[in-house]
This record gives sequence, structure tokens and C-alpha cells, in this order.
Amino acid sequence: MSSRIFQNVIIQMKDSVDRTVGVVDDQGFVVASSELAMIGSRLDDFSRSALENGERFAVTGSRTYCVLSPDDVKPDFFAFVDYCDAPAKTICAMAAVAFNEARSNYEEKHNKAAFIKNIISDNILPGDVYVHAKELHFVTDEPRVVLLVRQTDNADVAAVETIQKIFPEKQKDFVLNINETDVVIVKSLPSAECPEEVHRIALSVEQALHEELGINCVIGVSTTAHHLRELADRYKESQVAIDVGRVFENEKTIINYENLGLGRIIYQLPTTLCEMFLNEVFKKSPIETLDDDTLETINKFFENNLNVSETSRKLYVHRNTLVYRLEKIKKITGLDLREFDHAIVFKVAMMVKQYLDSLNSSRY
Repeated sequence: MSSRIFQNVIIQMKDSVDRTVGVVDDQGFVVASSELAMIGSRLDDFSRSALENGERFAVTGSRTYCVLSPDDVKPDFFAFVDYCDAPAKTICAMAAVAFNEARSNYEEKHNKAAFIKNIISDNILPGDVYVHAKELHFVTDEPRVVLLVRQTDNADVAAVETIQKIFPEKQKDFVLNINETDVVIVKSLPSAECPEEVHRIALSVEQALHEELGINCVIGVSTTAHHLRELADRYKESQVAIDVGRVFENEKTIINYENLGLGRIIYQLPTTLCEMFLNEVFKKSPIETLDDDTLETINKFFENNLNVSETSRKLYVHRNTLVYRLEKIKKITGLDLREFDHAIVFKVAMMVKQYLDSLNSSRY
């Protein structure tokens, strides 16, 4: 990976320097160079011993060498420039600064990303979070949100790179590859309460994946984390958002954990308790005895806030017809949906049934 970093720096320097510039490892093999043909070859004039005696520079018959990371006890890379004159030494020194800076930035970014991944994966003790954050110069109490992007239908390894383009602030925002289908985004926020901004971010990710890669996805959005220690819990929230949304809000592609309502509670209940609840609610007849037309009537009645007139208008039926249907439901189930308490019980029971059906279907 270091060779790629060095080569990127050289590409940027190439038009400004009229000499061959490159980097060798501690054995004298060229790992990066403005002359591509040199990469992989060994420089015969390289002498590591000449650069291990506290000297930063070494001059041979045809090149000038400079230690990278001079504070290292045993440096592993060395910059070189053709010729041994004063300009060569200046160019070599400036190149070394650029190489060191690029390498340092990469390693810091890599370490920060690994640190964040360890937090959300619960692979680090809570007491160690503060210590590591201080070492990496992390702001611990900055508001952050976790977005879990799950690719559906088909997955593409290029999804990570596509998402990374949306977040140029690589020292504050992190895009982490979890598995073949899941990508996690840890995004710093300007304030603890900015739901519109979070939704805009999720929408931009969804659109980028669809437009650039033809990928469909569903995105689970956590609540705001106020400290680094909370990121593990927020990651779990984003997972729950997708799992619960798959059952109760399968028409949505962006699902917020805090908007899941009853679905979130039902999702956490044991299946045995859910089955007992359904048996108690539908003592007279099981919910399966209701046909599709009756269930559509019930759903419309709930959608229109238990308003008989509005529901009949939406169903294109006479008001008395709707009342007759509601009476029929009362006779079958023992619940009068025109009464608020009965309607609440029935609504929860329908959601519980929906949850159990999703569990049964996932087993096959």
C-alpha cells in the first residue's frame, strides 16, 4: 500500500521536476518512480549502512538518497533523486517531506477507520475508547449518525468507492465495508438535531448507487450518537431499522430507527408471547378467517383515523355499507373498530401477525 501512496505523490510531482524521483525499500528495490521501468529493479549504488549512522542524506556516484521518517530506529523506505548536486539534495528533501506527509495521512486515516470499525463491532473495551481516541486526535463528543447501507437484488464491490466520493472529509466521516452487501457510514453532524440533513445524506447515497452502479439499496438510519462510545449501539439501531422496516415498512428504502414506533417493540418480543397475544385477542375466530376485502377495509379505516365517512369515500362505498362491514368484523372477532381501545388492540394484533408471518417466510 505504501508504494501506491508514494507513486501517487510522484505522479503529482512529475511535471514539476525534470529529474528521476523515486523511493526504494531497505533492500534497494525501487517501489515507486517517475520512470516506471525502474519499478521492481534494484539500485546497485544504494547503501543502507550509509543512511543508518544518523545521516539523513547519502550521496553516491549518480544519485542522492534521503531517509523517510528519520525518527524511525530502522527506516524502511528511502527517497532518491538522480545526480549529486545541490538541487538534487533540495529536491530529495522536498520529496521526502511529501512522501512522509502522504504516508502519515494514510496511516492516520486507516487507523481511524479501523478504530471506528472496532467500536461499532464491539471489539474494543469502553474504557479503551477514550485512550485510543486521544492517541488518534479524535473528538469524542461530536454528534454522529450511523447509516447502514444494505445492497438488495445484486451487490457490487465498487459500492464502497462510490459512497466514499460523497464524503470528502475523510478524517471525520468514515465509510466502512462490513460484508458483501453491507456498508456502514459514520457521519459527523453539524448539530445533534438535524433530521433533514441526515435524510438528505441518505437520499444522496441511494441515488449515487442507483445512478452509477444500478444498485438498489435500503438504508437504516440510527439516532444521534453524542459520544464515540455510543456508536456500537447506534450501529445496532441501524440494523434494527432495516430488519423492522422489512416487515412493517417494506415500501420504504430509507428507514429511521426513531420512527419505527410499535414495530420496534413488537420486533423485540418473543414469538411465544406474540402467539399467546393473538390467541387471546381472537378468541372467537382466528385472524385468518378475515378475507382480503375485509382486511383492505380495516386498513383503510385505520389509514383514515377511524373516520367512517372518509373511509367510505376512499373505498367508493356507501356509508351504510361500511358500517355493515364493521359490524361483520365485530361479529367475527368481537372487536368494534369504531371504539378506540378495540381499534388499538386490533392494530397491534395485525402487526404481530405480520411479524410472525415474516419470521415463518424467512425460514424457507
